[in-house]
Amino acid sequence: MHRESNLTSDLTDSLWHQTCQENPASSVLSGEATADLVVIGGGYTGCSAALKAAEMGASVCLLEAEVFGHGGSGRNVGLVNAGLWLPPEDINARLGAEIGNHLSQALGQAPDLVYGLIDRFKIACEPVRNGTLHCAHAPSGMQDLQRRADQLQAIGAPVQLLEAAEARARVGSEAVHGALFDPRAGTIQPLGFARGLARAAISAGARLHDQTPAQAITRNNGCWEVATPRGHIRAKHLIMATNAYARPMSGYKAPAIVPVHYFQGATAPLTTAQKAQILPGLEGCWDSAMVMSSWRMDQKGRLVIGAMGALDHLGSNIHQGWLKRKLSAVFPALSGIKLESQWFGRIAMTGEYLPKIEKLEEGYVSFGYSGRGIGPGTLFGQQMAQALLTKDESLLPLPASSGHSLPFARLRGAYYETGATLIHLVKDRI
Repeated sequence: MHRESNLTSDLTDSLWHQTCQENPASSVLSGEATADLVVIGGGYTGCSAALKAAEMGASVCLLEAEVFGHGGSGRNVGLVNAGLWLPPEDINARLGAEIGNHLSQALGQAPDLVYGLIDRFKIACEPVRNGTLHCAHAPSGMQDLQRRADQLQAIGAPVQLLEAAEARARVGSEAVHGALFDPRAGTIQPLGFARGLARAAISAGARLHDQTPAQAITRNNGCWEVATPRGHIRAKHLIMATNAYARPMSGYKAPAIVPVHYFQGATAPLTTAQKAQILPGLEGCWDSAMVMSSWRMDQKGRLVIGAMGALDHLGSNIHQGWLKRKLSAVFPALSGIKLESQWFGRIAMTGEYLPKIEKLEEGYVSFGYSGRGIGPGTLFGQQMAQALLTKDESLLPLPASSGHSLPFARLRGAYYETGATLIHLVKDRI
């Protein structure tokens, strides 16, 4: 189990913290309060739920233990993907064709929701919607990309399989051997989007409180009661939106998840000549390797590169050393360039690699986005709020379940971290 290091307890080492332009008003909950809906967690899911509920006329109170976007939302790569990591047929095999197809179609439209909210509320989050490239890390990776392309095209997704020459031109690297291009997707400044959603929710009438951890939850006389260090709130409905960053609280046991970590580093802004060669179309990228890596540009031309792994244990230097080697391997022109900031975050995975909504009495908890938090989190938050307030569960992107269990979840997380560390120890050495 990973301890909470400075990189996790605050965002000051993150590029996203350093460049975020959204600064929503905030306050600590003090005293007694009532609401139609209480939301716990101030990331994409929670802020989206609060925004939607407030727009529907409900009174809303959101509690965030740290600052808005403190968790995975503020440490994200910033890829606004259309869909999940699993391809459609794998989703259907786990959920059944009817539910699986519904989920795939809903999440295929999630980038429309995200970019629509950005435009509507003028959220300052560096939005670029030029698509994403799922890159083949080796010739063998094209087999998997072909399978994904066939399945996505079969459900109407406008994806395109690119051969090596075109993929290399778009990435600016000889290290890719083809790519799956998805024009529905794009990139954002992830912390800016989370805090922009918080600002939008406040403007719609929701009451958002940061630095206000929920310490105890009880169910009394048909209402939820949530105690905080300085206050107490009573509400008819509850949405738990803490995902991988759930804290212990009396009266509530968070669903078990496999904790997987992802770390990133950012260069200084590249030169004009470098930007003309590296990701000239500004697509966001990730590869098909077993321990995947990602790379993208920010608005100022910084290259942001990352991979699975945490930076809070004795093997952290292995990850950091590999990151420099990987940068040189993919983009030789950047060999030796300094990474000006490095950070990491925690991802919540389920045994099925699928997000889940668990039913509470007059409430829901969602979790398990498996590193695809922006689109699914925004969509799930909005639709959980709608389903609660209208009492229509058909609005949910997938049916709510109960009785979730995940044996040896922490052990599985340690397995992934150990595997990533060992691979990074030996990979990309000259």
